[in-house]
Amino acid sequence: MIDRDETPIESPTEVPSSNDGTDERTPPELPFLHMWADVSGLSRLNSSSMSGFGLQSVGGGAAPQWMRPFPGTVTAVTFAVLPVGWTGEWHESPHPQWVIPLRGRWFIETMDGGRVEMGPGDLHFGQDQGTTDERGHRSGQVGDEPCHQMIIQFSESPAGQTPHPFGG
Repeated sequence: MIDRDETPIESPTEVPSSNDGTDERTPPELPFLHMWADVSGLSRLNSSSMSGFGLQSVGGGAAPQWMRPFPGTVTAVTFAVLPVGWTGEWHESPHPQWVIPLRGRWFIETMDGGRVEMGPGDLHFGQDQGTTDERGHRSGQVGDEPCHQMIIQFSESPAGQTPHPFGG
């Protein structure tokens, strides 16, 4: 997983945990991959992380856990299956969206030459709307089994198009 500057792009599951979550004074961060469009219209890919977690109970007698509210209006939650050999040639993400692989593997390649493969547990935020000629990115299934994904789409982006939109 390399970007155009030969800098490794780590998948979120390869990033060491920031802490074990037991110190109430030290909130954790959640690593994710971010694909976005810079001001020149070039799609980019980088490792980022989400901060802003606070301790909160989900209710009843449940002990507090680290949670982070997320802004924005969700317009769709979709489950997708990329068949073996599937490739989505150059296209933009249809909406700002989280893509969470549940099973199997897939790849993303951006206009700046970045390429990364992801599997179960690797979070990806796709925000490459507004690229030059709506070129966006390529993506596709990797390996011998289909890639099952959950996709959460937003009506508009919950953050600006910057390398680290959620505090990381």
